[in-house]
Amino acid sequence: MMEFGTEREDKVGDYEYNRELNVKKARLNSTLDALLHDPILADVPNKPTLSDVDTLISLELGSAMRLSVLKLDGSSFDVAMMNSATVKDLKLAIKKKVNDMEQSKMGHRHISWKHVWANFCLSYNKEKLLDDNSMLQVFGIRNNSQVHFIPYVMAKGSQRHSKGRKHRFFHGLNKKA
Repeated sequence: MMEFGTEREDKVGDYEYNRELNVKKARLNSTLDALLHDPILADVPNKPTLSDVDTLISLELGSAMRLSVLKLDGSSFDVAMMNSATVKDLKLAIKKKVNDMEQSKMGHRHISWKHVWANFCLSYNKEKLLDDNSMLQVFGIRNNSQVHFIPYVMAKGSQRHSKGRKHRFFHGLNKKA
């Protein structure tokens, strides 16, 4: 009999512990939700990573910059970048920001970034940002600068046919008449 009473007390104790834990979690989530809806913290993403928070802190300390990205439809959004960021870092920040915005608006939606970067590029002061390893500061990009998406057309010399297309194209020319 003693064992049954102890087991029952354990179950009641576990239930009360779990209930208390759930109340604490609900309180924490409520506080976090209130903080994230505070206008001062409006630039914090919904599920911030440590690097997101680090960049935002650096922005406040002046070692990072906020850039505005103008899309082709005329709308824009902001991204925060370290002052030492490269074009590749900017592309990754844009990808993350756009994916987060699309996820919050429309749920799961896949964007082919390979296709985007093959057909569009970023520009600043009418100069294309084509070298992924170049630092943004080389182009004169500073805090509160605005970069633009523009259509990207490859130079004729850099366009190549795939091996299959080249083979089909030249297949009929190799026959002796």
